[in-house]
Amino acid sequence: MTLQGKTALVTGAGRGIGHAIALKLAGEGALVAVNSHTSQNAEAVAAEIRSCGGQAMALPADVASSDDVKGLFDALLAKCGKLDILVNNAGILRDKLLLHMSDEDWDTVINTDLRSVFLCTRAALKTMLGEHAGRIINISSIAAFAGNPGQTSYAAAKAGIIGFTRSMSREVAKHGITVNAIAPGFIETDMTALLSDKQRAELIMHIPAGFPGAAQDVAEAVAFLASDAARYITGQVITVDGGLATGHCTI
Repeated sequence: MTLQGKTALVTGAGRGIGHAIALKLAGEGALVAVNSHTSQNAEAVAAEIRSCGGQAMALPADVASSDDVKGLFDALLAKCGKLDILVNNAGILRDKLLLHMSDEDWDTVINTDLRSVFLCTRAALKTMLGEHAGRIINISSIAAFAGNPGQTSYAAAKAGIIGFTRSMSREVAKHGITVNAIAPGFIETDMTALLSDKQRAELIMHIPAGFPGAAQDVAEAVAFLASDAARYITGQVITVDGGLATGHCTI
């Protein structure tokens, strides 16, 4: 499942799932462009990859900003000349019941979690179409399937990613580009660390596998979809959740 000679961009790679994805792709031989909202986080992950013998560059940017995304891709293409793999991972939560949700809360989640996918994919296509090849992998969530109280904005954004993925896959399949999504379940990250012990126990009780997943589990699925082994897979949503979605319980 080697990615030697490939260039990958991972958004929101400063921590959690994005961090694990960046390390995994680099470990498979890809040159990884590490994106984070803050330069400190992006530089730290890029340095970690290089310390392990991998290739990486830091490209800090706000991927919800059209101007920032343009600058990010201009810098990436100036250094690498191409992009083979795009992982749209950037995302945030602002959990709040809808009645108490402000316009700013809603817009911030939708822009970071969904608009960024549109902006980065559009920019990536300009080079991928010329190469007649590419892998686009979008990180959704099982919250997109059943929703979750207090997460209307998050669930809407993640459901939007699934619709976007399926539509895009049909637009670009004839150009040798695949577009897929991964929907993680209860994955141990900084976000899930905010759960109370009671919430955590209740969630684990609904996971058929009996335990929460690790960011590495998601990274493994991303690496597969980015590889030549997945060349005939497109428009799909792969759940990485230990069977949690089958019980209609979300995170």
